[in-house]
Amino acid sequence: MAGGWVIGVMVEQPGQAAQRHYFAVGHEDRAKAEWTAVDWALREGQVAASPVGGLEPVEALRQLPPSRMAALGLKAGEVRPLGWRHPRRWLS
Repeated sequence: MAGGWVIGVMVEQPGQAAQRHYFAVGHEDRAKAEWTAVDWALREGQVAASPVGGLEPVEALRQLPPSRMAALGLKAGEVRPLGWRHPRRWLS
């Protein structure tokens, strides 16, 4: 059972190509984690309305078991923006 999720959200900013921004979300429910990540991504810019370069606008990349969340310091219900670089540490 998942304790949380790593979510990627395609964000469009004026004058720039869309980039995927990553979020660690401490919600067990995948849909709730995706919508929470979208809410946080809106702080960065507009969320893409359709796939960009073959990537979905919102994608759950990996489940985070409670033990992995504890190791990385993510609490239940917490959201941690991970930036636009591929979050290897969170996905390994």
